[in-house]
Amino acid sequence: MKLDFARHAKRNMVAAFLNSGVRLVFPFLNRTLFLWLLGPEYLGLNGLFGSILGMLMLAELGFGIAVISSMYKPVADDDHELVCAYLAFYRTIYRWVGAAVFTIGLCLMPFLRQLVHGEVPADINLHVLYFIHLVNVATSYFLFAYRGSVLGVHARKDVITHIGTCVSVAQYITVFLILFLTRNYYYYVIATVAFTVVQNLSLYWASNKLFPHIQPFGKLDAARRRAVVSDVKAVFMHKIGGVVTNFADNLVISSFLGLVAVAAYGNYYYVLTSVGGLVAAVYSSMLGGFGNKIHTESKEDNFRLFMKANHLVLTVAMWCAAMMAALYQPFISVWTRDNPQLARHALTPVLMVLFFYVAQSRQILQTFKTAAALWKADRWSPFVTALLNLGVNIALVLLLPEAYKLDGVIFSTIFSYVLVQIPWETRVLFTKFFDGAEALKYLRMQGVFAAQALAVCALTWAAARVVSLDGVAGLAAKGAVAGAAATALVAALHGKALLGMLRRK
Repeated sequence: MKLDFARHAKRNMVAAFLNSGVRLVFPFLNRTLFLWLLGPEYLGLNGLFGSILGMLMLAELGFGIAVISSMYKPVADDDHELVCAYLAFYRTIYRWVGAAVFTIGLCLMPFLRQLVHGEVPADINLHVLYFIHLVNVATSYFLFAYRGSVLGVHARKDVITHIGTCVSVAQYITVFLILFLTRNYYYYVIATVAFTVVQNLSLYWASNKLFPHIQPFGKLDAARRRAVVSDVKAVFMHKIGGVVTNFADNLVISSFLGLVAVAAYGNYYYVLTSVGGLVAAVYSSMLGGFGNKIHTESKEDNFRLFMKANHLVLTVAMWCAAMMAALYQPFISVWTRDNPQLARHALTPVLMVLFFYVAQSRQILQTFKTAAALWKADRWSPFVTALLNLGVNIALVLLLPEAYKLDGVIFSTIFSYVLVQIPWETRVLFTKFFDGAEALKYLRMQGVFAAQALAVCALTWAAARVVSLDGVAGLAAKGAVAGAAATALVAALHGKALLGMLRRK
């Protein structure tokens, strides 16, 4: 079955943009309430537990990604029986994964105190809170998280996104009331477990309604199980690298600098990931469509689609980076009320903007490589990247002056991406799927966009600097000026090309 790529991508994108709006506003309010009602130490605990549990999710090994990618071809071939067998296999694996995550998580409990530098809030029991967070993570594996694969492989990620959006809004409203009325962090965490259950039940209902013929029954033959396991070994290497690169920063900061430093980094990183959600709304909406196109169209058609998608993502990333360059530090200053422990010096937002653009510039390549299941060829790349990141991370934290230790953590991630991860994964896609001549076109596009992004960021920052007001009014005025400047510059560079894409199917 050949899916309608344009229709599904647009529908998924609209849903993702709505979800991005929710994830921009509500988490911001959530962090603000934490800062104002509970204090930065509680934010630090949230960041620490998120990092530990992110590491535990390595127990999933990558079965989800491997199984879903294996389902693209049977969906394209209308082989419903095989899709059902893959789903049954996926369900079994996730139940084992849930048990492993919970067991390993319990084994880590005696070592929690060693991961926190300095004191924790007097009314907090680290072990009780950690246990509740652990239950929240394990719950999805035991319930119906695997059902999302049915929607994903049919390019109906919009359904998953709408469920996530509605549950998130209800969850945030509930926890806001809890924080206002009780100031009790325990009730806050327990509420997140309840909404995890609600989201899983909603996912189960939606997938059954849209695809009632896809149910977890049947058994994969030995050859297909071996193929999945072989893919899992490669995906697991990618997951190790991704988890260490993305989550080790908080562990290093907590161990060497303390919970307040974790909160400071978390605030800057929150802005980065929230804005990144706008870009993710573009590329994540295309994954299922890419997977279907790979099995139904020629490589030449796929390369044209890849380049158009990359052009779109880089344009959005450029605009977002320019807005961040102009507003990052003013926003943090207003948000944290100029708390010197949380509002860092000017180098920090510059590095975060660079980190943002570097990370986003590789997303279409990553998305297409995932759809094409090209994990084995660069399975060592994320591992090498992670080790380099962690080594440079610790070295810079130890060697740099106190005021720049946090910047060293950010720089180490950028350095490892640019030196190892991006060159390696680019080579894989253009040797295993596309060819060398196409690689030159892609690299030329990447270089041109990087130079343009640098210029647009600098000009947008300069335009916003004209506004001399401070506080919320100054932030709003700078936002208006920066928005006008960034939009005009990006439109002048790429407006015509974007309009051409939108008019075509």
